[in-house]
Amino acid sequence: MKILVSAKRVSDPNARLQVAKDGKWIEGDVEYVMNYFCENAIECALQIAESQDGVETVAVGIGDEDTARFIRQGALARGIDRGIYVAAEESEIDSDLIARIYEGVVHRERPDIVLIGKQAVDGDSNQVGQLLAEYLGWPQATFASKVELQGDEAIVTREVDGGLEVIAVSLPCVITADLRLNEPRYASLAGIMKAKKKPLEELEIDDLDLDDADPKVKVVALSTPSGRKAGVLVKDVDELIAKLRGEARVV
Repeated sequence: MKILVSAKRVSDPNARLQVAKDGKWIEGDVEYVMNYFCENAIECALQIAESQDGVETVAVGIGDEDTARFIRQGALARGIDRGIYVAAEESEIDSDLIARIYEGVVHRERPDIVLIGKQAVDGDSNQVGQLLAEYLGWPQATFASKVELQGDEAIVTREVDGGLEVIAVSLPCVITADLRLNEPRYASLAGIMKAKKKPLEELEIDDLDLDDADPKVKVVALSTPSGRKAGVLVKDVDELIAKLRGEARVV
């Protein structure tokens, strides 16, 4: 069995970002972390590999050159067997193109399961897993909080609005990981040392023979949110209601 797992770096949600002068991307010393949901997907892949014999795990990262470092530190150091880095300009790719890149990698690798974080905490699009399943024609189980393998099926517990849903999907399949799926492990010192020698293949988008490598969504402009206005005191309820209606337009 082979499991393909996502290893996406994202800008640190706690960092202060600066919009570039052209207003189309961010600039400066941006702090990056491994996407939290990808950490859950990586841990799930590792747990499956530990519970069954003959499981190969492969981490895939797409983006700028520094992405390769995150694959080693965030995936290989935790125990993933090898990595694939696809070079791409992050400011010029969208969820659809990322899904098509994954599709190209899947055709090369022929995995039984693709495990992807349900969303990236920078864009929060929650689209790649679903798009990938559609392009591949594979069954999908999104928002997974529990994954068990039984024969040629994956039994997945999903987080839904009304509670939990348990479904069975046949392999090969696409599964997207929710935060409740597990508690990701830390990379050990031994794992960090081993990661330096693990294979990490570097690819260009052109190597994947995509029919169309153009994004469908392009960033037109970014802007910094305006500062919060100071509050005002009102004399009575009537003035408060008037301001809520006339200025805030919320009632």
